[in-house]
Amino acid sequence: MAVPGGRGTRRVLAVDPGLTRCGFAVVDMSAQRTGTFVHVQVSGTSAHEALERRVLTIMETAEELMERFRPDVVAVERVFAQNNAPTVVGTAQATGVVIAAAARRGIPVAWHTPSEVKAAVTGDGSADKESVNRMVVRILRLDAPPRPADAADALALAVCHGWRGGMAGVNAAAATSTHSGSRPAQAPRGAALTPAQQAWRRAETASRGPAPGGAPGRRSTGRA
Repeated sequence: MAVPGGRGTRRVLAVDPGLTRCGFAVVDMSAQRTGTFVHVQVSGTSAHEALERRVLTIMETAEELMERFRPDVVAVERVFAQNNAPTVVGTAQATGVVIAAAARRGIPVAWHTPSEVKAAVTGDGSADKESVNRMVVRILRLDAPPRPADAADALALAVCHGWRGGMAGVNAAAATSTHSGSRPAQAPRGAALTPAQQAWRRAETASRGPAPGGAPGRRSTGRA
């Protein structure tokens, strides 16, 4: 596949899924861990609309962005169960049509949890939204944090995939499975870590809480 962002870069379409508000971000990420902002938008539907129309709107938006920007990969926030069942169902429905659109075009799909995004962008898996927004602005050299919050979340997800998804020689998410059981692609074997990648890995390890028996453990997240 031709690389839209130029030599040595890969284009990420990141999706923060939801029916009411679905965040989409396009970022070009380089192997040197630098990111270039391309596009961001939030598409949503009203709860008063018929469900089939709401799902169709999200699917059409995803397809239009895939055709327009030709991403190399689609990164989707990994969904966890939470107390608000209608939100979980709507998020899953939006996720389904996005990944189906990607599959139709042969675009690989990657998954990252909210805590993985926070750890990758800030070094703290429990960072608040303002901290994440500040780092996204710095990393992508933006004039101001994107609004609304769903836009910033999608941009952070794109950056996370650039740093965790194997583009920079390390895929810290490769050992985790998605809510549906699939696994992300492994990073190339034997790839050396740069000093920046080593620093990120140390920060991520420090952001994890202790697991039973004293081994590092992954913090749970409460957001779907």
